[in-house]
Amino acid sequence: MNKLFSFQLIGITLLLIALTSCADPQHVERCVTGHTYGFWGGLWHGIIAPFAFIGSLFNDDIAVWASNNNGNWYTFGFLLGVGAFTGGSSKASRPYRRRFWKKND
Repeated sequence: MNKLFSFQLIGITLLLIALTSCADPQHVERCVTGHTYGFWGGLWHGIIAPFAFIGSLFNDDIAVWASNNNGNWYTFGFLLGVGAFTGGSSKASRPYRRRFWKKND
């Protein structure tokens, strides 16, 4: 391993530790007494996740992920929502299809 890579790895690790050590604690009691979010809530939260992330940078009351969710169905909906907002993986496959069809024409 070269020295530059090891210094970069140590620097990134120390930076991540410094950034995460300042996080505010979550009060779980307030989160679990409210509404439980399911698939549709996860889908909606996934669609608005980029906007919620930007808002959470400026306001501590905005969260990207609902703490009080029903588990796997919420996660599935959240991932579908994020995929719907970002276009999924369809954009990643387009250059391959173009190259494939151009070679075989």
